[in-house]
Amino acid sequence: MTETATRSDGRPAIRPNSPYFSSGPCAKRPGWSIDALSGACLGRSHRSVDGKRKLLAVIEETRDLLEIPSDYRIGIVPASDTGAVEMALWSLLGVRGVDLLAWESFGKGWVTDVVKQLKLEDSRVLEAGYGELPDLGSVDFSNDVVFTWNGTTSGVCVPNGNWISDDRAGLTICDATSAAFAMPLPWNKLDVTTWSWQKALGGEGAHGMLVLSPRAVERLESYTPPWPLPKIFRLTKSGKLIEGIFKGETINTPSMLCVEDVLDALNWLRVHGGHDGAVARSRACLEAVSAWVQQRPWVEFLATDENVRSSTSICLCLTGVPDDGPKRLAKMLEEEGVAFDINGYRDAPPGLRLWGGPTILPEDMQALLPWIDWAYEQVKVSA
Repeated sequence: MTETATRSDGRPAIRPNSPYFSSGPCAKRPGWSIDALSGACLGRSHRSVDGKRKLLAVIEETRDLLEIPSDYRIGIVPASDTGAVEMALWSLLGVRGVDLLAWESFGKGWVTDVVKQLKLEDSRVLEAGYGELPDLGSVDFSNDVVFTWNGTTSGVCVPNGNWISDDRAGLTICDATSAAFAMPLPWNKLDVTTWSWQKALGGEGAHGMLVLSPRAVERLESYTPPWPLPKIFRLTKSGKLIEGIFKGETINTPSMLCVEDVLDALNWLRVHGGHDGAVARSRACLEAVSAWVQQRPWVEFLATDENVRSSTSICLCLTGVPDDGPKRLAKMLEEEGVAFDINGYRDAPPGLRLWGGPTILPEDMQALLPWIDWAYEQVKVSA
């Protein structure tokens, strides 16, 4: 790596063009401005012809970009990724046992829902600490399986879908909110997949995406949970799937500003390499950080196994600083206007978390790293 140019005050000479490295809500696509929303269907019913056309366009563009099979249903649902996961858990679980995989905050949240709220006694928790994965080989696919594809707060992702059985009896329910559009997803291995617009797409909050395989639809139409379901969770009526949900007829009123915004993000992705381009940008961000880490003894990845290291939520541990060192470092870079919101997640070990999703340009990630060097020296000296 070549020596980084610095100013007379010791600060790096080059700044990222965009300082937005938050892990959620994530950076808007490069070049975004409020003008991107000028075509929004405002002051109209979301059930109008124009409203439904735009909602359906989100579904169709999503299917095309992610190459989701034609017999999978795609719906826009309330309450972000959380709402989509909750909808799946409360609507589908209870037929058979369930294996719950948890290695960071959000996976542990789904454990709480299933064990303490739904109170499913036939449940098994496979848990690992931050920076590690549970033993994927011990998953019982005669059960339903609930897992996150990527641990947003730990920087650990499953390596691929090879560990998922092709002849499974249960359903796989995958929270993919920081993986969709940034990592390849093997749809034949996933029965329920969820994410939100404000992650890899850089969209706005409060809207979730729910993808159902034919096996998941069959479960919905053959099983009625023993507990009551609130309106925003109901996917069936009289034992049949409510098909309108998967044609843009949302359960509740969506924000048409947010709809316009996500259509803009999807169009940007299409123009800039599609899904392959999105994955490549994310991997390039991780590669930049990896090369930088290799040359510094005071920083390492929270995920020590590079095979399960996330390219979106890149989590780093620092040595030679006090416990509040990462927080202070992150604050310094925020005050410099170089990087916003890169302190580690509150429940994770102290460290930094850099978002490397497909709306982050690798050159911006590269430009950020010398600033971390600079801030580290300030924190280290004052420790």
